[in-house]
Amino acid sequence: MQNLRKHGQSPYIIAAIHGGPGAPGEMAPVARELESTCGVLEPLQTATSLQGQVDELNDVLTKHGDLPITLIGYSWGAWLSYILAAKHPDMVMKLILVGSGPFEEKYAAGIMRARLDRLSDQDKARVVSALEILDDPDAEDKNSSFAQFGELLSKADVFNSIVEDSAVSETIDCQVEVFMGVWESAAELRRSGKLLEMGKQIKCPVTAIHGDYDPHPAEGVKKPLARIIKDFQFHLLEKCGHKPWAEQYARDRFYEILRKELD
Repeated sequence: MQNLRKHGQSPYIIAAIHGGPGAPGEMAPVARELESTCGVLEPLQTATSLQGQVDELNDVLTKHGDLPITLIGYSWGAWLSYILAAKHPDMVMKLILVGSGPFEEKYAAGIMRARLDRLSDQDKARVVSALEILDDPDAEDKNSSFAQFGELLSKADVFNSIVEDSAVSETIDCQVEVFMGVWESAAELRRSGKLLEMGKQIKCPVTAIHGDYDPHPAEGVKKPLARIIKDFQFHLLEKCGHKPWAEQYARDRFYEILRKELD
């Protein structure tokens, strides 16, 4: 799989970084929304380790981006963008974190419970079944179970979704080996406190955009980063789940904030 798509014309001054890890393509609608005003890179992360993803993103931005560049990171992509901005601060003009995971462990404990509480009993059972397959070292076709797991959690993550089409979702392929290879290291960074500490190395302005219905608690992004980042802004979207551009009530407000941040 190619690890980059380009939207609009050069110079490419923005990069939209997808979540997962292992869910490439889901930022395509955002990239297309912005391509009429500027060139947008859409890196598709393929590396199976945390450092590998940082290096891969660094390489793509160096070769194709107009540095320093603005990063719009979604979900896991928010963390990845944050880590890259900490390790390579001169590369990043601005950092925009959308639907980020919390930056301290104490805020993470209730995320899965909040999601499961929003699902039907049937869907809860399907989540458990998918997790059992993902945990089984002998199981085959884990990508299908990973995709099902993601689809079920997406049900719990949304407040009021726009009708599903290419305007709101365009994941290419769910890659469980990428998720497994990256997430353990990323979670340990948070548990150890090193993830938050990295923020002290970030030089650029940082903006977080978060839905009030996102099961990832907004306080877990706002409060820690406000202590660490010198130039930090936080926007809370009402009636909005984890993916703002796919939300009926929040989509327009999301793009309004995004465009103002990019001016």
